[in-house]
Amino acid sequence: MPKGERAGFPTYWTTFGQGPRRALMIHCSLAHSGAWGGLARHLSGALTMTAFDLPGHGRSAGWDGRGEVQGVAAGIAASFCEEPVDVIGHSFGATVALRLAVERPELVRSLVLIEPVWFRMAECDAAEVFADHVSRMAPYAAALEAGDRLEAARIFTGLWGDGTPWEAIPPAQAEALAAQVPLVEAGAEALYGDPGAMLERLGELRCPVLLIAGSESPPVIEAIHDGLAARIAQAERAVVVGAGHMVPITHAGQVSREVLRFLQTS
Repeated sequence: MPKGERAGFPTYWTTFGQGPRRALMIHCSLAHSGAWGGLARHLSGALTMTAFDLPGHGRSAGWDGRGEVQGVAAGIAASFCEEPVDVIGHSFGATVALRLAVERPELVRSLVLIEPVWFRMAECDAAEVFADHVSRMAPYAAALEAGDRLEAARIFTGLWGDGTPWEAIPPAQAEALAAQVPLVEAGAEALYGDPGAMLERLGELRCPVLLIAGSESPPVIEAIHDGLAARIAQAERAVVVGAGHMVPITHAGQVSREVLRFLQTS
C-alpha cells in the first residue's frame, strides 16, 4: 500500500477493484481509506478505485495546521487525478470532493456526494433546520468547551456514527476517537463557512452529480441536498431507506446499486 508526498503532504493510499473506469474515494472524518472496502467490493467490476487517508487520519501524517484542511485535502485529491475520474465522497470527504469539482472541474468526470456535511448550505436556505442542527450539536460543543474530548466523541458518534452504542466500542477505540476530535474542529471552518467560495460557483458545475442520503439521517442533510440540487444543473438524488449518516458502510449494497445505475448514464 503506497505512501508518499501528495500535494506536499505525507499521504497513504490504497486501491480497490479492476474495473474499466477510474475513481477516487474520499472518506469521512474519524475514519480512514479502509472504510470504503465494503462498497468497493460491490463496485470492483466497474471501477478501479483509489482511496487515500485524509490528513491526520489512518496512516497519513498528523494534521499540522499548515492551512485550511478542506483546501489541503482537495489539493491531495487533485494529485491523484491524472485524467478525469469519477469522484465519490462521504460526509466531510464529500465536501472535499465537491470542492475538487468546483476548483478543478477538468479532473472530475462525475461526482457522487454521500451525505455532504456542508452546513453553510443549510444556513443559507433553511434557517430553522440549521438552528435545529446547532441545537443538536450544542452538547458536543459544551463538552469541547469543558475540555472533555471523550464525552465530545461520545456525543459526536451518537449523532453521526453507525448506530453502535458507545458502551459497545472498545476502550482503546473510544480513546482513539477522542484523540481525533480536534480533526473535526479543524474542518469546522469549511463546513460552517465557504473558504473555497463554492456557493457562487456551484452553477458552473457541468459534471453529473448524484446526492445520496439515508432516510434516517439528521434533517440538516436533506436541507443541504435541497440547496445543492437547486444550484447544480445535473444533480439527481437517491435515498436509502432505513439508513443513517454512515450509509456507505451500513448499506453498502444499496449504495452500490445507486452508484452503478448513476455511472451507466454519466
